[in-house]
Amino acid sequence: KTELMTMSSLISELNKNPVEGFSAGLIDDEDIYQWEVVVIGPQDTLFEGGFFKATLTFPRDYPLRPPKMKFITEIWHPNVAKNGDVCISILHEPGEDKYGYEKPEERWLPIHTVETIMISVISMLADPNGDSPANVDAAKEWREDPTGVFKKKVARCVRRSQEMAFD
Repeated sequence: KTELMTMSSLISELNKNPVEGFSAGLIDDEDIYQWEVVVIGPQDTLFEGGFFKATLTFPRDYPLRPPKMKFITEIWHPNVAKNGDVCISILHEPGEDKYGYEKPEERWLPIHTVETIMISVISMLADPNGDSPANVDAAKEWREDPTGVFKKKVARCVRRSQEMAFD
């Protein structure tokens, strides 16, 4: 019962205080754990003008554990795996990082909301973390040729996302 209240309060909170740069809602009104989000490519970035669809899948014990985020729209980015999985600190399980890369406070905390997740994702698009890439090829291109091959691949993703947005 309380998890239903938590999930529905997330939705009403988002409706009251929309955050610029994304929209979110349930994929199916019968399943409060599956959300669809659309991330709008941030201004003044290579992703500007893109409409990137993703899913947020919440665990049954949310907010104790983080949701998983996966882009459905193809996106070429160092912190997005080739299968679409988003790899950012606040979506990592709470506690100590066994590799010692992240501090516990950078990882998931129950105070995080859909807004804080989406703000982090929008920030990630604008400023990739090349130190711990989920897509090694994208990270290499981003580091070595950001205005060449990397930019071309991102531009193709943006174009495709615009075409798909109106399907």
